[in-house]
Amino acid sequence: MVTVRDRTDERRARAARACLRLRQATRAVLADPRTAPAAAVLLAGPMAEADAALREAGLAGNEAELCALLGVRA
Repeated sequence: MVTVRDRTDERRARAARACLRLRQATRAVLADPRTAPAAAVLLAGPMAEADAALREAGLAGNEAELCALLGVRA
């Protein structure tokens, strides 16, 4: 039986993974001088994915809790 807590944990894990993908994509785009000028366009998809996952997990606007999930300092 799947509990509410299990669903919440899965949503939070999904949000953390989406944010990590966004972080990796951002680093890759900005590290290349050829793609850096188009960063907004190239990162629109990963940003939308992360925003949606954060909203679904109830973490939108809660940077401290998000950083704790990602294991980074705020």
